[in-house]
Amino acid sequence: MNSRLCRAALSLGALVLLSAAFAAPASAASGGGCQLQGTANFNPGLSSSSQPFNYNFGGNLTGCKSSVAGAPTTGTVEAGRVVTDPATGEQFQEPTATGTGSCGSSTTNGIGIVNWGDGTTTIVQYSTTGAAAAVNLSGTVIDSVTLPAINPQAGQPTSTTITTTRYAGATSQGALAFQPPDPTACAGAGVTTAGISGFIGLGSS
Repeated sequence: MNSRLCRAALSLGALVLLSAAFAAPASAASGGGCQLQGTANFNPGLSSSSQPFNYNFGGNLTGCKSSVAGAPTTGTVEAGRVVTDPATGEQFQEPTATGTGSCGSSTTNGIGIVNWGDGTTTIVQYSTTGAAAAVNLSGTVIDSVTLPAINPQAGQPTSTTITTTRYAGATSQGALAFQPPDPTACAGAGVTTAGISGFIGLGSS
């Protein structure tokens, strides 16, 4: 499998997540968007053979533009990661993003959590479909997501709920570029980590 095809498929899984997170920023505004730069981790790695996989993602949103006055211009987005309560040190698990496919094509689903520079939060539920280098992502901002605690101690909460406080009801469409550190991995052991970057457009729901 050539490096171009590998890059394409991989973008599916990773792009999935990224786009999802970006979907969040879409507000009741008429339009806008953000630049995204991050890293996705796949388990098992994406290869030339189709199979189920899960992944997590983390990245930065910069240069955000919006028709909504005072909207934040930066933020972070993540999915499938472990969240630590800074006050207690207790850990909680974000929903795992999942998919099926290979370096040639794939579909994925997940929930991305966007933390904006002004302290507000957007939670996006998304799905993606991709072939080769092209990936289509559709996302919708949801009200909240509940994260289960990881090995809670006696007296600690068994879950925590994160609530959307910005861009409720927004939607997003987008595509990103996938940069595997070793493009030849698709034909071998599989790509387990890849950089993701690009632009996500935001629009009112």
